[in-house]
Amino acid sequence: MQGITTIPAMGTATKMTVASTATAVPTSYCLYARKSTEQDERQALSIDSQIKEMLELANREGLHIAEVRRESHSAKASGCRPEYNRLLEDIRAGKFNGILTWAPDRLSRNAGDLGTLVDLMDQQRLVEIRTHGQKFTNSPDQKFLLMILCSQAKLENDHRGLNVKRGLKARVELGLWPQVAPTGYLNEMLSNRKGYIIPDPDRAPTLKQMFQKVGDDGWSGRKLYLWLKHELKFKTRFGKPLSLSNIYLLLRNPFYYGQFEYPKGSGHWYIGKHTPIITKDIFLKVQDRLGQEMTPRSYTKEYAFTKLITCGQCGSGITAQEKFKKHKDGTTVKYVYYGCTRAKNLECKAGYIREEELIKQLVTIIDQADINELGIRKHLAEEIERHRTFQQRVLNVKEKIDVKDVELKSYTKYVLEHGSIIEKRNILSCLKSRLTFNEKIVKLL
Repeated sequence: MQGITTIPAMGTATKMTVASTATAVPTSYCLYARKSTEQDERQALSIDSQIKEMLELANREGLHIAEVRRESHSAKASGCRPEYNRLLEDIRAGKFNGILTWAPDRLSRNAGDLGTLVDLMDQQRLVEIRTHGQKFTNSPDQKFLLMILCSQAKLENDHRGLNVKRGLKARVELGLWPQVAPTGYLNEMLSNRKGYIIPDPDRAPTLKQMFQKVGDDGWSGRKLYLWLKHELKFKTRFGKPLSLSNIYLLLRNPFYYGQFEYPKGSGHWYIGKHTPIITKDIFLKVQDRLGQEMTPRSYTKEYAFTKLITCGQCGSGITAQEKFKKHKDGTTVKYVYYGCTRAKNLECKAGYIREEELIKQLVTIIDQADINELGIRKHLAEEIERHRTFQQRVLNVKEKIDVKDVELKSYTKYVLEHGSIIEKRNILSCLKSRLTFNEKIVKLL
């Protein structure tokens, strides 16, 4: 065939002219080929076959093909096909005035795109649409036929959607799972066992252990995560490890004791035909355990140095926790420890440090640094002015305090050792540099 160039890759356009001995029509066509994605059209012509057939038609009838465009996006929704949208814009701009395609449903399966095509015909910007067996021009009868054929395609889509929903509903009412089997199960591959799932012999025992370790042994989700990752090196059937969030989702899924909700959040529950991995009793014990683990505290305790220091190993924040030690004389002493939150790395080994030691290191940092480099001179000057105003107005002390006569570093160290939580946080929040913590050492970067 003369004048046919190599067919381009998906989503590209190629300018081309089909040579023919027939008299050329004045219409300039864009050959548009779209891959079918609908389930009942799997046997329809592929894009390459569509282009080949339409080029032969163009050669026989002397049609001028200005460009070939290919697309694989579905035509069910309006405005979701980039190549098609570009084609419409080019027609409005006068680049083409005809479309050559395999069938009307290649162009539209929704009311929005269909209306656009008819509007372009009414505006006489789109002179003709040619398909494998039909021709549509700007005449009432042919436009009406085009609308019927495209509307029929939309009707088929709508019916197909209803049929799918009805089929899924019938399947779940039989206790069959309609989606990909969750971790611990495998989908049956036999055609006569569609919807049936079976326990995964490699992973189901581990799933059962997970529930037992939380429900019976009181394991936390984090401990379970480390056990799966380091000791078992557990992987899903897709070759990926379970994340901490995925572990919690699995532990809260009633599917593993034999029940499931479909669709999720609908409130419609079904008894599955699959073999349960655990009993309902162990599942309820796990939910009680997770409820305790996830219950937020009724209050949030403030600590002086949280949110002001960054972990030097993983970049997470620093959190604080209280520990109580009971002495032989019956007294109880409270200690505050600071350490990495491990938000970015569950295996961070930055360690912990007692608040007293942390303050001692901060005082050393203040002692060794230039007060101007610390960036707290202005803040301290404002504090001194506040005290001066208090003395003059409340205590009636007329002596003026000169900021220059005050040892700023001494005041800073005093606040860190004896000030309130708010005063300590205010001091550290003024630092120009960033505080980091790693292996029980605090540094100013």
